[in-house]
Amino acid sequence: MKQIAVIIPCYNEAATIAQVVREFAAALPEAQIIVGDNNSHDDTASIAREAGALVISEPRQGKGIMLRTLLNATSADCYLMVDGDATYPASSARQLCDKVLNEGCDMVIGDRLSSTYFTVNQRRFHNTGNKVMRSLINWMCHSDVQDILTGYRAMSRRFVENFPLKSQGFEIETEMTVHALEHSFKVDSVPVNYQDRPEGSFSKLSTFGDGYRAVKTALTLFGEHRPLRFFSIISAVLLLLALLLVIPVFIEYFRTGLVPRFPTLIVSGFIAMLAMLLWVGGVILEVISRNNWKQYELMLMHYDRSSSARMGIKEG
Repeated sequence: MKQIAVIIPCYNEAATIAQVVREFAAALPEAQIIVGDNNSHDDTASIAREAGALVISEPRQGKGIMLRTLLNATSADCYLMVDGDATYPASSARQLCDKVLNEGCDMVIGDRLSSTYFTVNQRRFHNTGNKVMRSLINWMCHSDVQDILTGYRAMSRRFVENFPLKSQGFEIETEMTVHALEHSFKVDSVPVNYQDRPEGSFSKLSTFGDGYRAVKTALTLFGEHRPLRFFSIISAVLLLLALLLVIPVFIEYFRTGLVPRFPTLIVSGFIAMLAMLLWVGGVILEVISRNNWKQYELMLMHYDRSSSARMGIKEG
């Protein structure tokens, strides 16, 4: 039987973790339920153990750090990641896992935004932030993913073992999505009904703090994966600024034959030089990025061949 691991990173989720563990254990009775206790100050760990979950502790704060610890400690054919706040339905778990196990998907996203999220969630800035991130990532990756920041997703062993997880906090979902899209992993989505936190459970998200980190991560990844495009945009803005500064100087020169505003001319020249340097830097980084992409694809190809060979040996 193909193994499923349900991994639940938690920080102070004592009010909901027992419900989450029991619901997912009932939905996926063959799965191993693993709760990550990320330095909680309440009874999250003990309640999760009583509910039947394996608990792994991680004292370093951050969802990304906790997730890295859970993935490194677990071996499965399908990893189902879900938050411990009881906002995601266990009834969709089988559908997400089946797409990984039976349809060859590498990542299946639990899409809240196409379902009930905007009607249930009353935090206006969260709704706006989700739309902004969705538009930014889809523009950057030429994709059509409907929910970038969802914490409910199933992942294949192939994706997990070849994903260089770097983020430490809640921006991990952005990094995972961009990595899957940029390296042509097979990505699919399943609409899921989002439900607000039950009474007594409190969100750990900082609307502006975590939103800023998510946008910063997206822009950083944009610069890493599309450096020529990224620096060309900055160069274009700087060139436009240089033109706006220098055009009045030239107009006055052609009218009077004088250049009374030398500081403006000098500043515009430096801005134009900076724009050109950034564009050249983008060209160089684009070559490096493409080479890194090729190296990663070769590594992934070698991984796939090794996996096929192991499966052939087992079958023989």
